[in-house]
Amino acid sequence: MAPGSSIVSVTEVPESDCGDRGLSESLSSTRLDGDSTSKPSWAASLVNVGLSSLTGLNDLLECPVCTNSMRPPILQCPNGHTICSSCKHRVDNHCPTCRQELGNIRCLALEKVAESIQLPCKYQSLGCTEIHPYQNKLKHEEICRFRPYSCPYAGSECLIAGDVPMLVSHLINDHKVDLHEGCTFNHRYVKSNPYEVENATWMLTVFKCFGQHFCLHFEAFLLGMSPVYMAFLRFMGEESEARGFCYSLEVGGNGRKLTWQGTPRSIRDGHKKVRDSFDGLIIHRNMALFFSSGTRQELKLRVTGRIWKEQ
Repeated sequence: MAPGSSIVSVTEVPESDCGDRGLSESLSSTRLDGDSTSKPSWAASLVNVGLSSLTGLNDLLECPVCTNSMRPPILQCPNGHTICSSCKHRVDNHCPTCRQELGNIRCLALEKVAESIQLPCKYQSLGCTEIHPYQNKLKHEEICRFRPYSCPYAGSECLIAGDVPMLVSHLINDHKVDLHEGCTFNHRYVKSNPYEVENATWMLTVFKCFGQHFCLHFEAFLLGMSPVYMAFLRFMGEESEARGFCYSLEVGGNGRKLTWQGTPRSIRDGHKKVRDSFDGLIIHRNMALFFSSGTRQELKLRVTGRIWKEQ
């Protein structure tokens, strides 16, 4: 179901056999995966409606309006066309296929199909081997560790998603992000007019160490009315893996320094979520200028740090 959609409550709903009572009566808990060779007795009924593969089954359960997989209650028009209950109001109570008026008739046979079959995760080609009942499958796919990662570049609304190697290549080639080998870093950030602060990421750098990839963010933004600078690290992988690493950041000057130590956040957590939780090294502008020089006319910050494995 798409985010933001709602379930329409259906009461006093008449039962329907959806054109095939034998199908609804003969369903049993059935597993369909890429290695399945035996077909249950009702498979022929599915073939009769144009279903001869796993892809066809997914097509059969796809809502024609929102294109999401339908979950019970599944509604049908007098001609047998189906639609998910949450889309009924979106089509003004008329079937999007034949324009017949939609009542509250449920397609019980198709609901039985949805409740009884087991399907592999749609991220099977990316490495997931889990198989779930249809309704649980949708919930699993929302949190599947093999689902694609969103691009971690925060300087634009990038819609690219993929696995880690693909995203590393995308960051280097499309966003011109620097890639550094090693577990220590030493970066200098310079801004000629530190009094111009915008809610924009200044820099993203990717580090490769311990066979993993990390994203170092450095950003200027307004915290209330106060300009601040923030540096934090994100891990290109799952949160469970990120907890196996630690990192430290240090910034200083004029004989003073600030240090931060923490655990990198997974890129599953969006850039804004990490920033708004203040999970990183935060430097207020006045302190940043004090670290930079005595003139307060130019920002010159040197941020150093390292990444290590938690024992």
